[in-house]
Amino acid sequence: MELLGATASPFVRKVRTLLAETDYDDKVTFTPVTAAAVGQADAALTAANPLGKIPVLLRTDGPAVYDSRVICRYLDAHFSLDAYPEARLWEVLTLEATADAMMEAGVLMVYEARFRPEEKQFDGWVEGQWTKIERALDVIEGRWMSHLTGPKDMSHIAIGCALGYLDFRHGARDWRATRPELAAWAESFLQTEAMLATAPSD
Repeated sequence: MELLGATASPFVRKVRTLLAETDYDDKVTFTPVTAAAVGQADAALTAANPLGKIPVLLRTDGPAVYDSRVICRYLDAHFSLDAYPEARLWEVLTLEATADAMMEAGVLMVYEARFRPEEKQFDGWVEGQWTKIERALDVIEGRWMSHLTGPKDMSHIAIGCALGYLDFRHGARDWRATRPELAAWAESFLQTEAMLATAPSD
C-alpha cells in the first residue's frame, strides 16, 4: 500500500504515527504530494481523491481510501491493530473527532494568512477558529485526562498530532499556559519514538 500526503499535515501524521506506533510503518510506502488548498494538486492525488485532499491510501485490492479517520479505521481492521478498542470505542471516536476539528481549525488559520490577500484577511474569523481550539483544549483538560493517561489507543495519537500541530504552526499562542495536566501529558507523549519519527516539517 502507498500513503499520499505531506509531512506538514497533522492528518497525514495521524496515519503515519498509527503505523509507527504499531510497527507497521514498513508495510505502507509514504509518497509526498502537493494537495489542492489553492491551485492544482498533484495528478496522482486527484486521480485517487477527486477532492485533492490528503491523506490518501492507495490499495492493491480495492479503490483508494481517503480521510484520515477512514484510513486509520481501515488500517486498524486490515492489520488488527486494536487502536479502536470496543470497550471504549465511543470515547475513542469522540476524542479523535475533537482532535480532527482542532487540526482543521488550526490549518484554516494557516490558510487564511498564507493564501488570502492581506487586505481580505479577517482577524475575527481567525480568532473564531482559535476559540474553537481553546474550547476543545479546555474540555480535554477538564474531562478527558483520565482517558489520555490510560491505555494507548487512536485517540492518544490523534490528540498528540493535534497538539503537535499547534506547537508547529501556532506555538506563539502558548496553549499550555492554563492547561498544566494536558501540557504535562503532551511533554511526555510528543517525545515517544513514533511521534518523533513523524514530526512535521515544511
